[in-house]
Amino acid sequence: MLLGLWIARNTNQVRGVMVTGASMLLMLSAYLTISYISMRSNGATEEMLFTDSITWYAPLHICYSVGVDGISVVMLLLSSIIVFTGTFASWKLQPLTKEYFLWFTLLSTGVFGFFISTDLFTMFMFYEVALIPMYLLIGVWGSGKKEYAAMKLTLMLMGGSAFLLIGILGIFYGAGGDTMNILEIVKRDIPYNMQYIFFPLVFLGFGVLGALFPFHTWSPDGHASAPTAVSMLHAGVLMKLGGYGCFRVAMYLMPEGAAVWGDLFLILTTISVVYGAFSAVVQTDLKYINAYSSVSHCGLVLFALLMMTRTSCTGAILQMLSHGLMTALFFALIGMIYGRTHTRDIRELNGLMKIMPFLAVGYVIAGLANLGLPGLSGFIAEMTVFVGSFENQDLFHRVCTIIATTSIVITAVYILRVVGKILYGTCKNPDHLKLTDATWDERFAVICLIVCVAGLGLAPFWVSDLISGSVGPIISQLIQ
Repeated sequence: MLLGLWIARNTNQVRGVMVTGASMLLMLSAYLTISYISMRSNGATEEMLFTDSITWYAPLHICYSVGVDGISVVMLLLSSIIVFTGTFASWKLQPLTKEYFLWFTLLSTGVFGFFISTDLFTMFMFYEVALIPMYLLIGVWGSGKKEYAAMKLTLMLMGGSAFLLIGILGIFYGAGGDTMNILEIVKRDIPYNMQYIFFPLVFLGFGVLGALFPFHTWSPDGHASAPTAVSMLHAGVLMKLGGYGCFRVAMYLMPEGAAVWGDLFLILTTISVVYGAFSAVVQTDLKYINAYSSVSHCGLVLFALLMMTRTSCTGAILQMLSHGLMTALFFALIGMIYGRTHTRDIRELNGLMKIMPFLAVGYVIAGLANLGLPGLSGFIAEMTVFVGSFENQDLFHRVCTIIATTSIVITAVYILRVVGKILYGTCKNPDHLKLTDATWDERFAVICLIVCVAGLGLAPFWVSDLISGSVGPIISQLIQ
């Protein structure tokens, strides 16, 4: 896809290459998912399937090692859906369309490479590849305080990367200094004193991208300034790298460190869940509302992982998938509304239901998914998280669970407030009465995301079964 974009000569060719590439990516992800399910149903017992490894730099034992399990498969499927719909959401983006899609594709490449990596160095490399394009995508094509937001995002995430690099080197030498393969390292016992030192570094390094309190402040500014498709990929997929890395690397490889530091990080994630929801209530900018909502929902992912039960961790992966779909839908709709009204201030938006009914109905559906309406993806994910979290018998974990559940009520407050404010009532701006509803490309992107949100909510069991089989080995490692 990168080569095709590079040789494309005009905007129509660029769009054609992107649509073709994104469509092939989605079909390949669907084929991978079907193949993985088929192999598991036929009795495949390997922890990772479709594995391969090529030595890159033998002196440091660096290999290009890849493979997928159920968690990786659903994350790849989510990523391909967001890239596909984000392409249509950016259909009319100007200027520098070719350059924009080149950086967008490079960002997507980093995301896909991260989810299939089973080597620590390869994973870290793709992690950085996914972060670097964000600076240009926001700084060049963003809006508002885009230079400030791009710089803040880049510096904070690079700071997290510094902690992460130190932690990865600690894991490497703690495991004997002769492999960076995750599947090999997990078979060895990293000394307790090294786990005690390096677990918080790795968890914090990934947690910064997962909007861990108090290192979440880059997220709202980055979301608010990013162009529509970048916001979709940023909140829908990029932030999931944080939760995935915390689970796959920090907790899986350093279970004793997780046991020691888990309660401290659980307190921080509980604060993230409630603080993000409360912060969304007082915002007046549509993107900031959704950005703080993402802080809350991504905090719920880390919260569920730190509960360390099989049900809660399965719920965490479901939450990553659910939040990725519904927040992408939210940002797509906000971008379409902003493109017409040229404002995201809810105090200046009224009566949009009569003016642009398709976009308004889509926003209502996204809001209902966000507050956890049964039948949509948010309900099954949050229920699994809270039920699994309450399985812990001790008072501390149950109190944290009860506090975190208050976010459900707070979420309903800000969602219903925004829906009532901008969609209903009488339009006060005469210029808004002349606005048009969604175009064909925008409708297509919105419908695809709505179908996915409803599909996960109505038929979650095949995804849950796919995830739980891969969560099991990691949980077994944590409770030894």
